[in-house]
Amino acid sequence: QVQLVESGGGLVQAGGSLRLSCSASGRTFSTYVMGWFRQAPGKEREFIASIIKSGGSTYYADSVKGRFTISRDNAKNTVYLQMNSLKPEDTAVYYCASRPVTRSEYSYWGQGTQVTVSS
Repeated sequence: QVQLVESGGGLVQAGGSLRLSCSASGRTFSTYVMGWFRQAPGKEREFIASIIKSGGSTYYADSVKGRFTISRDNAKNTVYLQMNSLKPEDTAVYYCASRPVTRSEYSYWGQGTQVTVSS
């Protein structure tokens, strides 16, 4: 079982930056793929970024590529999402998720943290 807790959301002006953190419990954190998703009001949840267990490979949605960076610290059981050049359309609830490398669907989800970007 893995429990995930996000933090770092808030209100920021367009062009600003935020860093989200996701703390995970469980001894198997380092073996899991970690991902970030977001859901804006009235929209479906969308994939933002993911990082494999070793941190060597990362994947991004086109909408955030070049602006967001995902990273992980396995010693701290934490994954981060550095968000730069934020836009009003980045406003959403951001969720951390994890899955075993052998599965394609994410098994565990955090409660979400709100990010609001004002114009």
